Amino acid sequence: MSYHPIVAGFHDPRTSSIQYVVSCPATRRCAIIDPVLDFDEKSGSIAATNADALLDYVERQNLRVEWILDTHPHADHFSAAYHLSERTGAPIAIGERIVEVQRLWQDIYGWPELATDGSQWDRLLKAGDTLSIGEMTVRVLHSPGHTLASVTYVVGDAAFIHDTLFMPDSGSARADFPGGSAASLWRSIRDIVALPDATRLFVGHDYQPDGREPRWQSSVAEQRTSNKHLSEISSEDEFVAMREERDRTLPLPKLMLAALQVNLRGGRLPEPNHRGDRYLRIPLNAFADAPWDAS
Repeated sequence: MSYHPIVAGFHDPRTSSIQYVVSCPATRRCAIIDPVLDFDEKSGSIAATNADALLDYVERQNLRVEWILDTHPHADHFSAAYHLSERTGAPIAIGERIVEVQRLWQDIYGWPELATDGSQWDRLLKAGDTLSIGEMTVRVLHSPGHTLASVTYVVGDAAFIHDTLFMPDSGSARADFPGGSAASLWRSIRDIVALPDATRLFVGHDYQPDGREPRWQSSVAEQRTSNKHLSEISSEDEFVAMREERDRTLPLPKLMLAALQVNLRGGRLPEPNHRGDRYLRIPLNAFADAPWDAS
C-alpha cells in the first residue's frame, strides 16, 4: 500500500536543525523525528521551546504520539527525545549501532559509568525493521557515514534522510566524526537516491546558503539531478576525495562535546549530584588537530 503521510517541519534557527511530526491522515497517530532540546552554551541553560512547539502542533491537530525517533546521535543539538517521552508516554528509538558510538565516546570522555548497551532507548532499530504509525508502516534503512548509527526512516512516499544529503544547493553532510566514513556516506546516499523518483526527501539541517529562507523538502529526482555533490561527482572515489578534503577544513560543531553527553543517553541530562546540580564534562585536547572556528 502506498501512503502519503502528513509531514510538518519545524526549523530551529539556532542549530539550523529541522524537526518533524509525521502523521497518519486516517488515524491521527504520529511520530516525532529528531526533536531539539534547547541549550544555551553561554549560560548553560536548558529550555523546551522547540519541544513545546511540537507538542502544541500535536495538540492543535488532535494527534497521538506513537513514537519519538532520532535518526542518529546528533552532534549539533541536544535531543528532546527523553523529554518528549516523559510528556507523551511514547517510546523512543534509534539505530542499533548506537552501542558502537557509545563505546567510542565512552573512551573519549573517560566515562566508564556510561552504559554502552543502548538500554537508554525503548527500541534499537536495524536495517529492514518496521514500526507502525496508525495505518502506516515505517521502514528503516541503515545509512551510516555521518555516524555509525545513522538510519533513514521511510514512510510511504516520504523519507527522513537526516545528515546524508542536504538541500541540493548545500550538497552532502560531513563524515569526519569518530566512526564516520565518507565511503559509507556515499553508499548510503546511493541507497537513498535509489528510492522512487517522487519520494519526498526531508533533510536534517538547512544552512540557508546565500541567506535564502530555510527549506527542508526535496525529491529523489531533484537530488539526483541537482544536488551539487551528486550532479558534479560520478564515482565513489571522487566523492570520498571531495568529502575528506572539505571535512579537513571544517571546525567541529560548537555543541558537539556538550550534546553527545546527552544524546548518547537518549536525551537524558546528566544525573544530578547531592544538591540537585547537573554538570557536563569537556575533554580537553581530545580533538586538538581540529580547525578552530574563527567566529
